Formats: sequence, C-alpha cells, structure tokens
Amino acid sequence: MEILPEEKSFIELFQNYSQTGRVLWIGIRPQTRKPIQVLTETFANIGGLSDDRYNKGNAESKRQVTLIQHEHLQAVASFLGKEYIDPALVRRNIVVKGINLNALKGKQFKIGEAILEMTGFCFPCSRMEENLGKGGYNAMRGHGGITCRVIQEGAIRVEDELIVLV
Repeated sequence: MEILPEEKSFIELFQNYSQTGRVLWIGIRPQTRKPIQVLTETFANIGGLSDDRYNKGNAESKRQVTLIQHEHLQAVASFLGKEYIDPALVRRNIVVKGINLNALKGKQFKIGEAILEMTGFCFPCSRMEENLGKGGYNAMRGHGGITCRVIQEGAIRVEDELIVLV
C-alpha cells in the first residue's frame, strides 16, 4: 500500500511518545462476580494473566489482558463527584500512569518482561453502575481502557515501565 506524502507526517506523529508509562496497580479476576485479587506482580502467559478468569490459554483471544489509565480513573472520579476510584471497582488488570493508552492502537509494547499488543478498547458494562454508583456507566464511557493480547510471556510488576516498541 502506497503512503501519500501528506500522510507521512501523521505516521511520524503516531510514533512520538513524550515518556514511558509506569504500572501503578495489578489485579486479577479469578471468578465472575468475585472480588479482584490485588497483586504486586503477575505473569503474562500466552492467553492472559496467571489465575485470571479470562486466561483461557487461547493465543488468538483479543481480551487476554486489560489496561486502564490512572489519569482516566481520576477523570471518572471527577465525573462522579468523588476524590478517588478504587481500581478494583472498574475490574481491569493493570493501571498505568504517564502514557495515553488510546495512542497504542495497533502497537506492541513491553511491560516488564512481557510484550503485549493492543487489540481494542474496553467499553463499560452495566456493572459500572453497580460498582461506582448512579452515573458510573456514563462516567466510564470513553475512559474504559484497552484490551490486549500477550505476544511474549513474562513477569509484570508494579513500578515496571510501559515502553512502546516501534
């Protein structure tokens, strides 16, 4: 496919990140409707995170690991008139700070020893109304994070950097 000259500048812009991200929080969901287990480290297997209910060992699954931005949790808290949102309430696996996760569309990135690939966006479910209170679903719209597939297995720890691979 030929890239037109006017498109080249956008392609170059899509490669620019001002900084790396950083893992602030990790959680797994062992069973449906059971509490999240908060961890300081986990292992990303082909198919998902160890002991997470979404880890079915399916290498083609597009929802193996979910990430959400810390900055979006702050926005959701603001929309709900709250000071803080516990990451466990939004039921994502990893909270990252310092990089726009939406800008990772079609990208692979490294977190700790693992390499992940963004496969799509996480949209809120009706549980957000239950977990966050009235308006929780709407507060999460556009701020639900991303879904990923594990490309290379490895350990992921709190404080690990998220580095985009070009």
